[in-house]
Amino acid sequence: MEFKAPDSIISELVQIRDEASKGISALYQAEVKLAESTLNAEVVEAKALLEAEGNVAERQAHAKIVASQAKFDESIARAEYNRVKTKLKILEQAQMSVQTQAKMVEMMYRTAGLGER
Repeated sequence: MEFKAPDSIISELVQIRDEASKGISALYQAEVKLAESTLNAEVVEAKALLEAEGNVAERQAHAKIVASQAKFDESIARAEYNRVKTKLKILEQAQMSVQTQAKMVEMMYRTAGLGER
């Protein structure tokens, strides 16, 4: 196992923290985009259902066809949202890993008597 220098660990933690704080903003934007896409898909489908003619099954089929692009956009927005959530989770795990390495380096210095001055 390779031990990192304390400066390297601190630098990595700062980088992870900075990226995670950007991720919080990205998560909010993804949530807003998903909500807007979901609302748009529902409105498009409802309007198409109201404007369609025929029996119930025909109107529902027509509404699904008309709303297909809006539903696709909603799916893409959901994928973006899930990707941002996954990225934040990965950053959290990376932070915990680096913090563990920092603790190991600290213990190594203490054991060597360098950290007691």
